[in-house]
Amino acid sequence: MREAVVGPGAPPHGCVGAFFDVDNTIIRGASAFHLAVGLYRRGFFRRFDIVRFALHQARYLVFGENKQQIDELRSEALAIMRGHSVAEVAVIAEDVYDEVLTLRIYPGTRRLLDEHVAAGHAVWLVTATPVEVGELIARRLDATGALGTVAEHRDGFYTGRLVGDLLHGEAKAAAVRALAEREGIDLASSYAYGDSAHDVPILSLVGHPFAINPDRRLRRHAAEVGWPVREFRARRRATRRSINAASLAGLAWVAGLVARAVRRSLADRP
Repeated sequence: MREAVVGPGAPPHGCVGAFFDVDNTIIRGASAFHLAVGLYRRGFFRRFDIVRFALHQARYLVFGENKQQIDELRSEALAIMRGHSVAEVAVIAEDVYDEVLTLRIYPGTRRLLDEHVAAGHAVWLVTATPVEVGELIARRLDATGALGTVAEHRDGFYTGRLVGDLLHGEAKAAAVRALAEREGIDLASSYAYGDSAHDVPILSLVGHPFAINPDRRLRRHAAEVGWPVREFRARRRATRRSINAASLAGLAWVAGLVARAVRRSLADRP
């Protein structure tokens, strides 16, 4: 298996870029779910909303991405965020990173990212996650910046609408092409890392694509076209068991929250 070897310097006709997906590539699971839990604890969501997000997180960990589910949850999340302050969400996101996300970073992916930073490459996170979360993670990892889904806000408050498309699949590739043209990045000399078949468009843009912790479809595609595969989840079988256990534990935790709330509500009745 060919390793990801990061060379020093940039080619004379443009700088080298390194583009990283976030969920299940840098961070185990869906980063937006952990933000949702942080928001729930601060009263942003109803219990029913967080149960739905937890079910989605469990499906995501076990089966990978599903665009229809992502679109449905995006619409619900946008509606929930309407009227909330951008500054307030930013503060909560910082707390969630310190409390949860920093513990869920794959050390192997972090090493690759650090190598690119040390080599002077332009390191960008490219994610369907809200751009505020992507930028936070990029800043904490000393990356150049982040491209993410943009939720519209006016006068510092979310409107419940998107600016442009959800940054997913072909939209990711379009955003990277535009960034490369603007920043003078030579895509033929650049690197990209992703975990899902939905990352094929962005992986296909660069000269050095790598499948990281790939889902079944991306693993099969990588084998067909000869892309290197890096697995940072230890033994896949053992990891799958631990993921299943973690997912069930997470669902049990959410169910416990709801059950306790129901019991308190009943106890408060005259």
